[in-house]
Amino acid sequence: MTPQLKPLDEQVMVITGATSGNGLATARMAADRGASLVVAARSEDALDELVDEITADGGDAVAVVADVSDRGDVERIAAVAEDTYGGFDTWVNNAGKFIYGRLDETPVEDMRELFEVNVWGLLYGSLVAAEHLRDRGGAIVNVGSVTSERALILQGAYSASKHAVKGFTEALRMELAEEGAPVSVTLVKPAAIDTPYPEHAKNYTDSEVTLPPPVYAPETVARSICHAAEHPERDVYVGGAAKNMAQMEQYVPGLFDTVMEKLFVGLQKRDRPPRRQSGNAFDRPSGELRERGDHEGHVAERSLYTRAATSGRKGKALVALGAAAALGYGVYRAMRGSEVDAAAVSSAKLGADDRSEVPPVGRER
Repeated sequence: MTPQLKPLDEQVMVITGATSGNGLATARMAADRGASLVVAARSEDALDELVDEITADGGDAVAVVADVSDRGDVERIAAVAEDTYGGFDTWVNNAGKFIYGRLDETPVEDMRELFEVNVWGLLYGSLVAAEHLRDRGGAIVNVGSVTSERALILQGAYSASKHAVKGFTEALRMELAEEGAPVSVTLVKPAAIDTPYPEHAKNYTDSEVTLPPPVYAPETVARSICHAAEHPERDVYVGGAAKNMAQMEQYVPGLFDTVMEKLFVGLQKRDRPPRRQSGNAFDRPSGELRERGDHEGHVAERSLYTRAATSGRKGKALVALGAAAALGYGVYRAMRGSEVDAAAVSSAKLGADDRSEVPPVGRER
C-alpha cells in the first residue's frame, strides 16, 4: 500500500534531538510550515526555551525530556503525543552522539554509549512509531549520514553506528511494505553539516576537530526531512557531496580509501589544541539551543543537487546522469594524483549543485 502522507500543516511531528543542529532546524522549519510538534531531548531548559519560541511565533509544540537510549523514555514520547494531539503523523529519529578518534585510541565504553543512542535509540523510536502508524499511516524519517555509505577516517565508531542505522532502516522498510502497512520509511543521509557536531563530540585526537568540506547549512537537512514527511522517499542524500561520496565508495572504493588516508585526517583537524573534554555534549546535555556550529570555511546554504533529487522523476533522471558524469571526472582527477577536487566530484549534476555551492576540498601537499 502506497503511503498517503498529509501536508505538513495538518501533521503532528515528533522530533528527537530537537534542541541542537539538524533537529532544531527541522523543528523551527516544521513549526513555520504549520506542523504541531512533540520535541524531545535531554535538556529540559533548552526544550522549554524552544517551546516558548515556537508558541511565541504562533506555533504549537509540547516538550518531552527524554534519553532515547532508554526505551521507556521513547515510549513516553509517543504517550505524550497521544495525550496531547491524539497521536502523530511523522516520527523523526535525529538524536545522536559523536566521537572523533582512532578506533584503537577510543574507549570501548564510549563506543558502546554512542551505539546506545545512535542505533538503539533510533531502533526504539522506529519500532514505537511503526506500531503507532501501522493502521493510521504516516512517515518514519531516520537521520543517517553519508557515513551510512562510506566510513570516515577518525570517525570510525560513528560511521559504524550509521552503517547499522542503514541496515535497520532498510529491513524495517521492507517488513512494513510486505505487510501492506501505509508507512513511508526514509533514510536521510547528510554530508558534513554546519552544526555544533565537532564541539559536542568527544575528541580523542591531539587537536581541535572540525568538519571536512564541503559543508552545508542545517536548513538543507531540515528541508529534506520536511519533504520526506510529505512525500514518500526511500533515501535522500543531503548535498551533492554525499551522493558522490557514496558513488566513489560503490565504484572505486580502493581509490577512495587512498583519498581518505591522504587527505581526510588533516581536513578534520585544526592547528590548535583540543577543546576541554568537559565541554562536550557526549557525557551531559549542552543545555543550550544551538543550530549552527563554528565552521570557519564556506557553508553552502542550499543544495541544488538535493532539490533536484527530490523534485520528481525528471529531476531524479537528470541528477542520475549528472552524477555519473561527475563521478567519472572525479575519478580522473583523483587518478592524476595531483589534486582531489570535491567541486569536480560534486559539480556536474545537470541542474543540481553548481560550483558556487561546493568549494574545493583541498590539494595534496
